[in-house]
Amino acid sequence: MERIEVAFRVAEDQGRPALMPYMMAGYPDRESSLAVAESYADNGADLVELGVPFSDPLADGPTIHAAATAALEAGATLETAFELCEAISGRVPVVFMVYANMVLAHGGVGEFARRAAAAGAAGAIVPDLPLEEAEPVRAAFAELGLALVPLIAPTTPPERRAQICAVAQGFVYVVSTVGTTGERDEIPPQLAALVTATKAEAEVPVAVGFGIGTPEQAAQVGEVADGVIIGSRLVRAAGEGGGPEAAASAVGSFLRETRAAFARR
Repeated sequence: MERIEVAFRVAEDQGRPALMPYMMAGYPDRESSLAVAESYADNGADLVELGVPFSDPLADGPTIHAAATAALEAGATLETAFELCEAISGRVPVVFMVYANMVLAHGGVGEFARRAAAAGAAGAIVPDLPLEEAEPVRAAFAELGLALVPLIAPTTPPERRAQICAVAQGFVYVVSTVGTTGERDEIPPQLAALVTATKAEAEVPVAVGFGIGTPEQAAQVGEVADGVIIGSRLVRAAGEGGGPEAAASAVGSFLRETRAAFARR
């Protein structure tokens, strides 16, 4: 998890937010997802959020849900995600986005943590893991140096937000809007206040995801947050690419535009 801290600190020293693109392991196919991962590392990603395909997601909107379904149909498994992580983790910190079923069903929490650490992961986000049930997972992760990254939503009560921030590792993932992932026309006006309150309570960086679909929106969010997470827009670009080289080119271009937008603000 120290690599997460370093990534955010380097971005801060450069006067910008950390850029954290999301990708779905095995989408649109294994070769293309590897090309996308390499393109992320080549084109300015400070960290990578690596989605593990799952058949019954909770937080994923239509674009990412469809990508998970397509990846599963193409044969992607948890092993695919570990292989992708291993391929790029030497270049950029990787944080899994994985549902609790996948953490628990393949040998248990300890085995998942062991495999993730062996692949070079820095941590994981488990969106359907309640705070009250997270301690055994947090402990198993921490034993191997992995961060269990928590989420905070606009609907999280202040008292609960403080409890989440008190145990946060790696960074706090602030969900920008109510609902599932997906591109939005505008950034919610109340987001700045939520990020400010969370930063006052957390001892780790605060990153924002959900609904960020343009470089300009990313730069706007980056004015208040320590990090910016972009998902559906990049997953859509990867799926529309038409092959590994085209997918890598499409996502790489978007990341470069986003880094340029950071610089303009």
